[in-house]
Amino acid sequence: MLLAIPNVLDAASLEYMRDALDRAAWVDGARTAGHQSAQAKNNAQLDEGDPLARDLGGRIVAALERHPLFISAALPSRVFPPLFNRYAGGQSFGNHVDNAIRQITGTPLRVRTDLSATLFLNDPQEYEGGELIVEDLLGTDAVKLPAGDMILYPASSLHRVTPVTRGARLASFFWIQSMVRDDGERRTLLDLDLAIQHARDDAPASASIIELTNVYHNLLRRWATP
Repeated sequence: MLLAIPNVLDAASLEYMRDALDRAAWVDGARTAGHQSAQAKNNAQLDEGDPLARDLGGRIVAALERHPLFISAALPSRVFPPLFNRYAGGQSFGNHVDNAIRQITGTPLRVRTDLSATLFLNDPQEYEGGELIVEDLLGTDAVKLPAGDMILYPASSLHRVTPVTRGARLASFFWIQSMVRDDGERRTLLDLDLAIQHARDDAPASASIIELTNVYHNLLRRWATP
């Protein structure tokens, strides 16, 4: 499932982050990549231990916790602390697949990467190139969203970032361990949840809404793991 999550960050949050990132101490992004990915990765990144990365990442996680579509779609168990990258001057990231397990630096905690997320921090007209290309069984999608919007997709997908030939592309990226590991099951639950919400808008007193909600939660009990 590839899903755009709109308006994760509001205008004030974006302005705060953009101002902070303009003054950031960027490092070579290959330092944080695995051996194979490092050969394809050419960008700049905030160091994971940078206090700025922790501050901005905390703000993003707090925004996600308030976003109903993200909660419905991801059913998050753990969110890897958001990271930040910058592409400019022809930089790109070749085809790769994200590591299945990520350890949170400085802790014993590990996150199974069921979902990958890219949160765009500047608008498409500010740069050329920089599309996130995601490949799956249904084909290839090119993603380039407005500032504040986020794309959510299976971490098992082969993906890449095309060269940025003008301006700079700023984004946050991270991974989610879901309570529901299977992508198809998550999609079924999301479709059912959205259908229940639409039915509630159309007929809030309908007894069928209670019945459908019961089905939703029984499926969630069956498929969810702690």
